[in-house]
Amino acid sequence: MPRPVWSGSISFGLVSVPVKLFSAVKSKDVAFHQIDEASGSRIKYKRVSEKTGREVPFERIAKGYEVDDGEYVVIDPKELEQFVPEATKRIDITDFVDLAEIDPIHYQHTYFLAPDKGGDKAYGLLFKAMDDEDKIGVGRVVIRNKEYLAAIRPYGKRGLALETMYFPDEVVDIDTIPGVPDRAARVGEKELKMARQLVGSLSSEWDPDRYHDTYREEVLGYIKKKAKGKTVEIEHEEKERPAVVDLMEALRASVEGTGKKKPASRTKSRPRSRANGARKRKSA
Repeated sequence: MPRPVWSGSISFGLVSVPVKLFSAVKSKDVAFHQIDEASGSRIKYKRVSEKTGREVPFERIAKGYEVDDGEYVVIDPKELEQFVPEATKRIDITDFVDLAEIDPIHYQHTYFLAPDKGGDKAYGLLFKAMDDEDKIGVGRVVIRNKEYLAAIRPYGKRGLALETMYFPDEVVDIDTIPGVPDRAARVGEKELKMARQLVGSLSSEWDPDRYHDTYREEVLGYIKKKAKGKTVEIEHEEKERPAVVDLMEALRASVEGTGKKKPASRTKSRPRSRANGARKRKSA
């Protein structure tokens, strides 16, 4: 059973909602260890001084911040205690905003919020109010001595999710990325019409179950067979690279390749967060 990573309350106005915080996602990467091929034992690392080449005992290791090339300011952990944010055990919602106003690049990690003892009614009230108004709450939360900007939003048909967020100065300015054009490239009407047709033919309803980590599944399957002593032959299939064609020709071939697939039907009702917590961006 999942264990809460934080407990406290959500505060908006004079209303307080006691809640518990649970991690909503977990990585399933295939983890490998470095081993000695001859003995099959794990490789371990030692903390060695760059200057003397000798191993340094853990009790003699200090924190250092590099202020110049090879020049460090040594900081005692006790010196940092005065800056640790107060663990208030409370999330104060300071603003309610439209979900479409926040670019997904700001989202960091997703948690689920569950009502704590006596909080069911207030929890349901907050969910219903935000869901009806298509709003999410923005505030701050302290988790494990670190303060985060946080967004609380309706999730599914009855739950609340909390997204820890990157602060604005943590998001890289796209204008600093080499090669990104200063302005949108001019395109012809024929190319645009064909591109829209291609997008329409490939459109469908979002179904997360259609997507799988095929690399992880294949690697784990291979490892299981090898662990049982089975000989596994790996076929290296050289993929044929498509010939270089002009943009219009590529668009036309792509549309023809999709066949007569019809675009997904669009509902006239306003998009809601009930299915997976996502909303379509509102037009300006």
